[in-house]
Amino acid sequence: MSRFALPISLALLVAIPLASASGDGHETSPSVAIWPQWRGSKRDGTIDGSGWPDRLTKDSLKLLWRLPLGPSYSGPIVAEDRVFTTETKNKDSEVVHAFDRKSGKEIWHADWKGAITVPFFAASNGSWIRSTPAYDGQCLYVAGMQDVLVCLDARSGAQKWRVDFVNDVKTPQPAFGFVSSPLVDGEFVYVQAGASLVKLKTRTGEIIWRVLNDEGGINGSAFSSPVLADLAGKRQLIVQTREKLAGVDPNSGDIFWTQVVPAFRGMNILTPVVFGDGVFTSTYQNKSWLYKVSEDKGRYTVAESWNNNAAGYMSSPVVIDGHAYLHLQNQRFTCINLKTGERLWTSQPHGKYCSLVAQGNRILALDQRGILLLIKANTKQFELVDSVKVSDDETWAHLAVCGDELYIRGLNALAAYRWNRER
Repeated sequence: MSRFALPISLALLVAIPLASASGDGHETSPSVAIWPQWRGSKRDGTIDGSGWPDRLTKDSLKLLWRLPLGPSYSGPIVAEDRVFTTETKNKDSEVVHAFDRKSGKEIWHADWKGAITVPFFAASNGSWIRSTPAYDGQCLYVAGMQDVLVCLDARSGAQKWRVDFVNDVKTPQPAFGFVSSPLVDGEFVYVQAGASLVKLKTRTGEIIWRVLNDEGGINGSAFSSPVLADLAGKRQLIVQTREKLAGVDPNSGDIFWTQVVPAFRGMNILTPVVFGDGVFTSTYQNKSWLYKVSEDKGRYTVAESWNNNAAGYMSSPVVIDGHAYLHLQNQRFTCINLKTGERLWTSQPHGKYCSLVAQGNRILALDQRGILLLIKANTKQFELVDSVKVSDDETWAHLAVCGDELYIRGLNALAAYRWNRER
């Protein structure tokens, strides 16, 4: 399995979630499961907990509430007693909502003027907000399309600080908007913005350092999101830019190593996956790779362990027992042995995009058609256990799973579901 180092603040939230008053005055359970950031608490799409039911039916998956909203690609963030989501409204404003987790009733919303129009060749993907926020128990860190990072008080929605990278560091506005999802670690937040990787103070928004600078605009500005991991004996940020992978010291910003990753028009989109002392990635109209990172007396080297012809797109894989389950550009799933690089099977097509959440040997995959798939991890063949339509809207936002609850952000709605344990 991949070995992600869990950020300190998020580790505390997972182990000892904060008890707090909800919108209707009740106290939340101190053991309630949350989904605080992009790809979940571990930032790798895997969760712990009791097993999921074997079927996806009206009896096993109950709709709790559904709310109409403006368009967004941001994945829902689930706190102890509330759910956060974003929307682009009237093509000129961005809005953040906090809804009561039980009832769906709005607790607060915050908004600001800000929107862009993406290049014509990407227009079919929309011009609405994309990045998934991060929650650290007190604050919500939200990225707006015009390359702004806004810190909101999670209880009240009050703005605590705002960084406008275009104005503050004089970088070009990203042509496709702010895409990278923030990563919180203790007193700092890391994000790929301002045509670079940036470290900021969570309390003030002060920029500590910027590295991996690019030209921004249409050819720069990242599509991927950073992770923290122990790699080659060193805790580091693993970052994928439009052109390369890199390992960065989270304290100093020193760059330990870099590795060019070929991709059509710089479409390096997947979140890097750490496996042992290697980093797995897969790129649009290209291949999949595992790069091994080694260190000797402070000097890092990178070597290609293997490559194969699996061409990824936008769906970051989940890793189960040393195997990556990956949704490809050709809309098919594949299973890759991360030790050898062997592709063990390839499925029939299932949507253009799938967000993946794994628990034990089961995978929930939400494709962009609004179809939820329940898949059994099987290295011998693709094994679809069940599927169900959960949204009439397209579902490009990442699925959130918290214990027996599922949160699904359709393009124009947010819905909450609950597993029924009676089979």
